[in-house]
Amino acid sequence: MFTSHLTFAKWSSNHFLDLLSSDIMLNRFCLQILPSIHDKVQQLDLNSSFIKHVLCAANYPNLHSLTLHNINEKSAEYLIDQTLSDIFKKQIRTLSITICDDYDDADEMTRSVAKIFDKILNVFINLTSFVLNDAWYKIRVRLTFHNPFFHNIRSSTLSKLIIRVESINDCLYLLDGRYNQLHTFHVDILGIAFQNRTINQDHLPNLKCFSLSCADSTTHYDDAVLPLFRRMSNLEELTLCLTVWCQKAVIDGKHLKTNILKHMPQLNQFTFFIHSFCHATHSMRLPSSEVIQKTIVDFPNDNITSYMDILPHTEQVQCHIYSYPFMMRYYTGISNVFPGGLFEHVRSVSLIDERPFQHEFFVRIQKSFPFMQELSLVNYEAQNQTQSFQSNGDNGNLSVIKYTSLCKLYIDRAHNDYVEEFLLDTKTCLQNNIALFVNYESLQRVTHNFTRDATRNNYYKIIKLNLCDRAEHCNALEKYFSNAKICFRKKRY
Repeated sequence: MFTSHLTFAKWSSNHFLDLLSSDIMLNRFCLQILPSIHDKVQQLDLNSSFIKHVLCAANYPNLHSLTLHNINEKSAEYLIDQTLSDIFKKQIRTLSITICDDYDDADEMTRSVAKIFDKILNVFINLTSFVLNDAWYKIRVRLTFHNPFFHNIRSSTLSKLIIRVESINDCLYLLDGRYNQLHTFHVDILGIAFQNRTINQDHLPNLKCFSLSCADSTTHYDDAVLPLFRRMSNLEELTLCLTVWCQKAVIDGKHLKTNILKHMPQLNQFTFFIHSFCHATHSMRLPSSEVIQKTIVDFPNDNITSYMDILPHTEQVQCHIYSYPFMMRYYTGISNVFPGGLFEHVRSVSLIDERPFQHEFFVRIQKSFPFMQELSLVNYEAQNQTQSFQSNGDNGNLSVIKYTSLCKLYIDRAHNDYVEEFLLDTKTCLQNNIALFVNYESLQRVTHNFTRDATRNNYYKIIKLNLCDRAEHCNALEKYFSNAKICFRKKRY
């Protein structure tokens, strides 16, 4: 049984690794091993460079599932190779694709992705399940239908689609009838803004399983997201991961029942994470965490957590409500009132508060999100004086936090203390190959004008340094961060 699924590539941090690392190994597999087990192989995972080598090495009569990594327009030409056409057209029912993430021009990337998508649906004519750039992989490539030509991409056999797109309109295009056999649709959206009212929005009677996720906050929840659910009366499974800016009140259990669940009488599984926030007016009656929790009754999932928090300076109220066990990739808007827990599936975390984050808070964050790959922090309040005094003296009494999976860190909207928190080796141990987003002046102060020894262990691990508000090159900076590619950009607000 072990030979039925062969994997020749694996994901590591932020890229795919070839498991056939040498010509000798590749030749041995293609000339000796694969021909001897060809009739047992049912699934293959390949990097783009090995598509033809492996698929032409033998006849695979039972192959029905294919995963292809690092595909670009050039390697996609293998998909129309006549020697492989029978496998693709007659045998493959399940296909997973990750498209190469090395485009410098965004428009070129958009065109390339759509062309590859179109080619796949024309070649794999019996495809029933298709995954395009699974959200678990940290890849920025997404499909979009901006070009009218791409509106003709369609399939009459596809019943399961997992995809990443740019906008809510792209999601609506995929649900406009061109894939009328879909019963499972998982979509991760870059941003939810206004929707195109001209797109067909008929009822979706065949859809049984729907998943919608978006890491960025949206102000168009009421007019762009809620209307979707009214089209899904036969839905049995629903997954939501959303951050929502509300006009009047945060989203609680009563809202979910009234605006979502009542439109889905067949629903038996509801998995969700919703972080909602709104401006606290003087006339607003703010509910407590206990009151919010009491609104959660008669849900398909009875293990649900909720809590409230208020950011006093900006007068912002935020509410988190989610089902457990937590299956989402994102967790946004964490403040000091975070209740903790274990979130092994989360890869992207954002922190925000107007009260200081102490070192112990980051210890809790690392333990709660052990596989976190991306961390964003917004906090302009200094850590307390006792802790600052200890760190300035490079005191080793604090426990060192090891971020074993972190590969992207945003601390460009944070007090200098948090820059020190992540760079000082008596507080933090980063893994290799970090992309750091930080203000130039903060970095200059924390590294003592790029001379401080106590930050050297971590800065060696930074391979990409994104600096805000700095246009001129600095020799001391470039010497200090000798391993990093340095980029300059405008400050975020």
